[in-house]
Amino acid sequence: MSDQTRLADFLPYLLSVTSNAVSDRIADEYRARFGLKIPEWRVMAVLGDAGPLTQRELVGATRMDKVAVNRACKVLEERGLLARSPNARDGRSHHLELTGPGRSVHGEIMPIALDMERRLFAPLSPGEIHTFKGLLARIYTQAASHGDNAE
Repeated sequence: MSDQTRLADFLPYLLSVTSNAVSDRIADEYRARFGLKIPEWRVMAVLGDAGPLTQRELVGATRMDKVAVNRACKVLEERGLLARSPNARDGRSHHLELTGPGRSVHGEIMPIALDMERRLFAPLSPGEIHTFKGLLARIYTQAASHGDNAE
């Protein structure tokens, strides 16, 4: 078996390239409509769902590198879509939250994301989608636990 064949059968690789392909499709739409790159729309999506978070919490929620999160936050802040406020519990950090215009863009982003999800997963039945989500959750939990119980 060649190296390419082994790579094509390597599940983490397949998961990564599939995830990147899906993110790229969504990002193309967001870039065209809103001028947002992948890290920026991920930060906006998380803040829109969760409300104010610290940058450290955003790193954990997005699973992105702290430098990428920092850059995305700076771009969003410069565009007036995100605001920083002091963190009373920790003077070294700030709470980050969407501004009014940021919430407005978020409100436009999510319907696009849901429509893209519907189109991308159209080949799957509702039962397959449910199973797929459950499998992804189990894999995520295992990976997030650093595979402590993996054999």
